[in-house]
Amino acid sequence: MLARHAPASSALAAAAHRALPAATAATRLSTAAAPSQQQKRTLATVNDAAPKRTYGGLKDQDRIFQNLYGHHGADLKSAMKYGDWHKTKEILLKGDDWIISEVKASGLRGRGGAGFPSGLKWSFMNAKGWENDSKPRYLVVNADEGEPGTCKDREIMRKDPHKLIEGCLVAGRAMNATAAYIYIRGEFYHEATVLERAIQEAYQAGLIGKNACGSGYDFDVYVHRGMGAYVCGEETSLIESLEGKPGKPRLKPPFPAAVGLFGCPSTVANVETIAVAPTICRRGGNWFASFGRERNAGTKLFAISGHVNHPCTVEEEMSIPLRELIDRHCGGVKGGWDNLLAVIPGGSSTPVLPKHICDDQLMDFDALKDAQSGFGTAAVIVMDKSTDIVRAITRLAKFYHHESCGQCTPCREGSKWTHQIMDRFYKGQAREREIDMLQELTKQVEGHTICALGEAFAWPLQGLIRHFRPELEARIKDYGLKNGGEALAGGWAHDAGKKGLLVSPGQ
Repeated sequence: MLARHAPASSALAAAAHRALPAATAATRLSTAAAPSQQQKRTLATVNDAAPKRTYGGLKDQDRIFQNLYGHHGADLKSAMKYGDWHKTKEILLKGDDWIISEVKASGLRGRGGAGFPSGLKWSFMNAKGWENDSKPRYLVVNADEGEPGTCKDREIMRKDPHKLIEGCLVAGRAMNATAAYIYIRGEFYHEATVLERAIQEAYQAGLIGKNACGSGYDFDVYVHRGMGAYVCGEETSLIESLEGKPGKPRLKPPFPAAVGLFGCPSTVANVETIAVAPTICRRGGNWFASFGRERNAGTKLFAISGHVNHPCTVEEEMSIPLRELIDRHCGGVKGGWDNLLAVIPGGSSTPVLPKHICDDQLMDFDALKDAQSGFGTAAVIVMDKSTDIVRAITRLAKFYHHESCGQCTPCREGSKWTHQIMDRFYKGQAREREIDMLQELTKQVEGHTICALGEAFAWPLQGLIRHFRPELEARIKDYGLKNGGEALAGGWAHDAGKKGLLVSPGQ
């Protein structure tokens, strides 16, 4: 990792300089006044600006997911060789307060997209007087990885299942939970099989179940397979599905920490968030916090796909520049960086970023928020100049229309309308003023639905209009040239009125 150590502060450097004898100070000043061309200054002085912090280039010894590429087996014996289940008993015996304090110190934020501080979220389960509540308490792991472009959690379950199981045990101890339910996407048949086998190995070795790891703590782990619904990635939808009900979001409050699975206190967390917890406890929260910018600490799995030479899932330091991430781990953009058109930085529900923003973009929560996009699941979708950007966003609109559960009117109707409008924009069969109408429609949906699926289909459209409006306008004009005139609003042909078709006055 580059530039890990910061220089001494200006105040300390000045104090040290004042402490020198006058002659010594004068000698040093005269020597420093005319350095040779071969000399390079390696230490900052009081007159030097703080060096620019760089991120990226994570060393192998700092990687949490050592078996991400399947170089070892997924069995218990192999897992123990690269550090899993090491000193787990000691971690459990230190208690819930210690585990939560380490997670808080690490700065870990949820890796499923929302980015909520994990230590704070886990502490909600231990509210004052929780010991007097006789209800069981549950950890629910969200392995329903349905976001287009995202393929990190399945790699953990397929290659590093014991890291997830150990993480369930440690996180469960932090919340004083009695069991963990891993809700896995229905299409992940192979991953579910590997995970079930790893759970059986852990039970047989006494690592989970009664007296887990010999700590006196009882903890069970169960796997529940979903049926592929995207909306079940939302925490309350997932809980509803676990209970055998239709996967539709609940109104909040009450929040799951108060009334969750089976009406009991529960916390829903992402696979990656849970899987990193044991390593944080072993190596210390401060170690994890040393990576990335402030408020964006740690390492992260990035799933990079699209028009790159070598698509991959890789663990890197938070706040790594987007260009370095692509060039270092994917062999660059096909045709070179100048052939880049745009990037969707955090999965399909985050707004697209054009090349001129990607040139200097850092990959973390705050930097992407400042760029009017989102970090999401860190699923980077790269599009070169051969991409039809309007067609790509139209396909996403179709996906979200199909996946809406239909419970909320703004989402049910809005996703249908945006899909229909984007179908027309793709053909150029629209009026320019309808671009503003689409923008207004997405703003009306945003923040007015029970779950975040409303934002999920609104944000990609907003990103398209923000950065690629000229492309939409060019299609509309091109359609007019080819068909003897621009289409009327709503997609009607320009001569629909003359043919006696019913057209509203505003068109």
